Amino acid sequence: MFLLLIFGVGLVTAVLTTPPVRKLAHRWGIVATPGGRRRHSGMIAKLGGVPIMLGYLAGIVLIYLLFPPQGGDALRLQGVILGSVVIFIGAFVDDRLDLAPRWQLVFQIAAAVIAISHTVFIERFTNPLPTPDFWQTGFASLFFSLDAADPNIVVIRPFLVTIISLFWVLGMINAVNFLDGLDGLAGGVSTIAALMFALHSYQLTGITPVTLFPLALAGALIGFLIFNFAPATIFLGTTGAWLLGYNLSTLSILAPAKLSTALLVMAVPILDVAWLIVARLRRGQHPFQGDRRHLHFRLLDGGLPVRSIVLGYYATAVAFGLVAIFVQSRLLKIGLWLLLATAVLILLAWLTNRTKRPLPAFNTEE
Repeated sequence: MFLLLIFGVGLVTAVLTTPPVRKLAHRWGIVATPGGRRRHSGMIAKLGGVPIMLGYLAGIVLIYLLFPPQGGDALRLQGVILGSVVIFIGAFVDDRLDLAPRWQLVFQIAAAVIAISHTVFIERFTNPLPTPDFWQTGFASLFFSLDAADPNIVVIRPFLVTIISLFWVLGMINAVNFLDGLDGLAGGVSTIAALMFALHSYQLTGITPVTLFPLALAGALIGFLIFNFAPATIFLGTTGAWLLGYNLSTLSILAPAKLSTALLVMAVPILDVAWLIVARLRRGQHPFQGDRRHLHFRLLDGGLPVRSIVLGYYATAVAFGLVAIFVQSRLLKIGLWLLLATAVLILLAWLTNRTKRPLPAFNTEE
């Protein structure tokens, strides 16, 4: 009942606030116009992050009233909230003014630093290999060590903790931002990730604030998706994409085993981002320059309907999320992830070679 209450408050708040926010976006001129990499029709509001933020905060307020965080969780969740506010402000300014890439990066780094300063960082992870021997080799031991109490836990050397955590947060923010190209795609995949985080946390620790935060986020997202699924009447915008990426990255750090869940649920977007960044750098382009080379755009340009592509992404995210939660074998998880990675990279390579002419690049930032 308590879980449904948190989820329901987020959902209802988002449902009630999305229509007025949509009107406000049109009044302020914060809309996506057809052209460039987007091929929608008409002027679509792009302040979807606002109702998501309002629904998420409504759920958080209820969590603090009924189940306030204690101990270390109190500090870490405070960092998630403060960082969410900073990333939301920066994203709102970007939606309004189209910030230059360097200023976008400033806001993203500032939010990441807030999280890290509140001890939301990656300092250890479960050994994914069958034996701990690799981590004790000469090269690997420079960067990692084994936990003295539990040799299945790999500890990251202190000088690397901040660097890895920063890259994780920035990478997830931009992975979600890149994914936001089709109606309901980024929002739906993020919803699945948040629900998987909540389910996995509940399995491991029961009802805790760390379990409830992603549940509140998932409720807000589902309320928003009513208006965002194809055909969308409001887009996530930068406010939504950055907010989701930031929270998926930080919430995945907080509870045991959710990092691996994030890697499996978000495998396709992460691989797509990695492929594109390398491809753009090889062509001498800015890695964040918008174009239609993303996997979802290529599938759309190949003739697949929007809903089919989006539902395909959903099915993949659900399947690998369930693998992360219910499959106990670490080797099987790694094998399945490598299988998915191989399939996605082969598909991307085939689609790249199939392209007969260069795709136009646009000045709009993703």
